[in-house]
Amino acid sequence: MKFTFNENRFETEFEYGKLHISGDEQHGFRPYQLMVSSVAVCSGGVLRKVLEKQRMKINDLTVEADVERNPEEANRLTKIHLHYTISGENLNEKKIEKAMELAQKNCPMAQTIIASVELTESFEIV
Repeated sequence: MKFTFNENRFETEFEYGKLHISGDEQHGFRPYQLMVSSVAVCSGGVLRKVLEKQRMKINDLTVEADVERNPEEANRLTKIHLHYTISGENLNEKKIEKAMELAQKNCPMAQTIIASVELTESFEIV
């Protein structure tokens, strides 16, 4: 990946288009937003695959991410809480709990941050 500074932001080109990244969200995605998005989407995607392998049909899956940052340490991420809202068929709470553990262990983005950012998860079935 190559990132080029242009006016108030960095830009990079991907298969699906340009990505603008800036510390000022008026000019692009903020780096922490991209990091949290990567963890949330990777975790949700792996969770969905695990649930489907366990023969649970998923009709809808949303992930809400709550973030805590420490302003005294360069505003670094200290905690990410992911809350999954799941609808589908044959959903079993115990199996979902186990699937979340397995998903976290197999999500490369979660594993990248787990030593430095507290990552917690919860879910609800709707």
